[in-house]
Amino acid sequence: MRMQGFGAFQWVVILFSVCACQGASLTINNLKCEYDPNPLGIDTPQPRLSWMMESKIRGQRQTAFQILAATSPDILADGRGDCWDSGKVQSDESIDIVYAGKPLSTGQQVWWRARVWDATGHPSNFSEPAWFEMGLLSTNDWQGRWIERNSTQPILPTQAFADHPAPLFRKEFTLAKKIARARAYVSGLGYYELHVNGHRIGDHVLDPGWTTYSKRVFYATYDVTDELRRGGNAVGIMVGNGWFNPLPLAMWGRILPGEALITGQPRAIFQLAVTFTDGTTETVETDETWRAADGPVVRNSVYLGEVYDARLEQPGWDKPGFDDSAWENAVVATTPNLGPLEAQKEPPIRITRALKPIKLTEPKPGVYIFDFGQNFAGWARLRVKGSRGTRVRLRSGELLYPDGALNGMTSVAGQIKNGGKGYRYDGVGKPKTAFQIDEYVLKGEGEEVFTPHFTFHGFRYVEVTGFPGKPSLASLEGLRLNADVQPVGSFECSNELLNRIQKMVRWTELANLFSVQSDCPHREKFGYGGDLVASSEMAMFNFDMERFYAKVAQDFADAARTNGAFTETAPFVGISDQDLGGGHSAINLGENAGPVDFGTVEPLLLWQLYQYYGDRRLMEKQYEATKRWIALLRAKAVDNLFDNGISDHESLAGKPRALTGTAFYYYNVELFGRIAAALGKNSDASDAKELAGKIKAAFNRRFLRPGTGRYEDATQACEAFPLYMGLAPAEEEGRALEVLVQNIMGTNDGHLTTGIFGTKYMLNALSDLGRGDVAYRIVSERSYPGWGYMLENGATTLWEHWAFSDDTYSHDHPMFGSVSEWFYKALGGIKAAPDAVGFDKIIIAPEPVGDLKWAKASYNSVRGRIISDWTLEANRFNLHVCIPVGASATVFLPTRSEEQMKESGGEIGNAHGVHFLRMEKGKAVLAVSSGEYRFSSLIPPPPG
Repeated sequence: MRMQGFGAFQWVVILFSVCACQGASLTINNLKCEYDPNPLGIDTPQPRLSWMMESKIRGQRQTAFQILAATSPDILADGRGDCWDSGKVQSDESIDIVYAGKPLSTGQQVWWRARVWDATGHPSNFSEPAWFEMGLLSTNDWQGRWIERNSTQPILPTQAFADHPAPLFRKEFTLAKKIARARAYVSGLGYYELHVNGHRIGDHVLDPGWTTYSKRVFYATYDVTDELRRGGNAVGIMVGNGWFNPLPLAMWGRILPGEALITGQPRAIFQLAVTFTDGTTETVETDETWRAADGPVVRNSVYLGEVYDARLEQPGWDKPGFDDSAWENAVVATTPNLGPLEAQKEPPIRITRALKPIKLTEPKPGVYIFDFGQNFAGWARLRVKGSRGTRVRLRSGELLYPDGALNGMTSVAGQIKNGGKGYRYDGVGKPKTAFQIDEYVLKGEGEEVFTPHFTFHGFRYVEVTGFPGKPSLASLEGLRLNADVQPVGSFECSNELLNRIQKMVRWTELANLFSVQSDCPHREKFGYGGDLVASSEMAMFNFDMERFYAKVAQDFADAARTNGAFTETAPFVGISDQDLGGGHSAINLGENAGPVDFGTVEPLLLWQLYQYYGDRRLMEKQYEATKRWIALLRAKAVDNLFDNGISDHESLAGKPRALTGTAFYYYNVELFGRIAAALGKNSDASDAKELAGKIKAAFNRRFLRPGTGRYEDATQACEAFPLYMGLAPAEEEGRALEVLVQNIMGTNDGHLTTGIFGTKYMLNALSDLGRGDVAYRIVSERSYPGWGYMLENGATTLWEHWAFSDDTYSHDHPMFGSVSEWFYKALGGIKAAPDAVGFDKIIIAPEPVGDLKWAKASYNSVRGRIISDWTLEANRFNLHVCIPVGASATVFLPTRSEEQMKESGGEIGNAHGVHFLRMEKGKAVLAVSSGEYRFSSLIPPPPG
């Protein structure tokens, strides 16, 4: 058979036709409800559904879909949907599909599946079934009430650091019939653990997620069908302090988070819904009939740690038949006023990795240092044998002193260090130095295992004292904790230093995901808006952050002040630098807020959640809060300038507050304009565009030296802000870039001087404007300052400060992690187009800069896997690209000319799914549809 005369395009057309005759060329997988596979206990009345599609054919797309939803899998298997049959819906959308079937009820389980029609109009097979289950949909569905210990007197501040055991609550009940289904709905403040019939339920830890408790409190839903039995049963709940009952630790000697938070005594709420095989139901809920007593956790603090006295354990307390006659009845908690209970949607905190220590030393007799080889956040699990009453202490930290002793100073809570003197803290009374310390008191019954319950630490090293005998490496195990966000991105390249930086960034981010994205997992643990502004895209390229960041965005809306200002942290803990809220005291629950740069987090996250995940509903929900924020900024501005903010935090070259404050003002208005336009709020979008233009003009009048490209003092940050944010006029952009490059390569010999914002903006601006080589030089430096310098000095997670610190600055801060975002966007070349919705429009623009020979980047977007994998061999550039169904891409391919490109060995002009658009700055610009591609091109040799 002669094949001459047939190009790639013709053969693809034939293949497409064959597939069409045999059935649809699309397959559907990864079904999700509310961005979660098979969620149990959601309380969204009209949940959103999504799926991914795969095809071996380029340019394949969805033209229509059908969803079936049913009350049982059998009905669904019959091809019917008694809850919802959408029919054939003409649409190419596969995310954010709003359920439009029969109204859903509390506890209802729904099975669903979908099919789609491809580009030729042929239907796919139906997907494998998925399901979701509703939680308690209204406050009226809650029969359980908040219960607590019967406390007759409040705890005085002078008594706060004494033993105050975490309470235990229990309830016995009888189920007289055969059980078909059982669901437990539960929450506890600050943290809780649920037990049924002697078993701990679920694998969540440090539940519920931290929120502004006056606005909302999370609850979890568990399937406990297999844990219950006909006859006698028992439920037990242990409750810790968490953020609901913090100790009066004066952070930095002046801020007491407990004065800004909604606080109270530990409490629990529970409701068990049992359905029997005969269709009848029974409910067990928290009320005054529950019994309460002290538990073995005699002290617990999110900062100072936990003391567990195993001698106080009450075996069988969570089983039926336990003698609780010495216990007392619980009481219904009436104060403070808590917000409504809400199903927890964000990923729960779990144990996500176990670490073995790599080294054990004894710098002093009886003082043992375990080195885990990696800084992380979580717990140290102790295994020990010894006499009853033996007290073993675990003190955690990030560093060692030169003599091998533990240096815990960088992880001390709130810089509580007794003025630099008296570092000793023996765990009794108010700490002179607020170290991270856990203690375990042995009961003396063979091997005992201690794992903390209601605290968490950031550490690499653990100092063990009081250990009976001599420990071994097996005596301690590290348990990494973090919100269980799933990894979605990968980056690797031929520069091993960059690979080590990438690993360091990922460990740092995970160490700071504890229902808020914290600044550090030990010293502060707060959810700062500014840190998120600097690092959110880094996080989204590496992990699935949709549900986590949706929660964070709502946290900031919940904490907003009455004048529309957003707080510096959310939940608000009393920190209000450069206050825009109007408060006049050090801490004012109603008014104190934060600066413009930190408040930027709210509109920024809303836009990023829309751009990366297609989350429109959250923008709609928070639109008025965003609009009030913009109105506040406009009212506070003077002549369209904004002299406010912390500026380029941790900068090494000064902080131009008015310049950065005005730039952030512009950025907020511009973001709001995008949000308004996306929601069809055309008048607001037009007003925002006009205002942004005025701010831009005022910015350049005030800070630009015309004709020079120099802004203010012409530091790296001064140039990076206008270049990244689009504030530089077209005629000045090139000059400003030259000024920036000269500052980096000349004045600072290839080093940065930027802080958390300027670093992100500078790296991206350099690459966007064609000087990725300069950005690469910065990132590749091993001398101070930079990421390489951190690694050269033993870092395994990112430092808070560019310089090494052994006393003050944290060694586990994600805010400089924006370099990983740059890896994906610039070196890997994957980024969302400016007008992308749920990553439906992709830019692939890899940069073969410096001495790089290859780079591999992938990102599992909400629509499917994106790959950009390139190699450089002599002057030939090879690029492997995958674009998921439901998306298209613009590919920028380095080449000498259009004629010197190929795709899968053939001419570009014959490549199906590829359309040549133009040549631009040494790159061919190609429009590419979904599918897999292998490009190659000849590129000019490097200069010299």
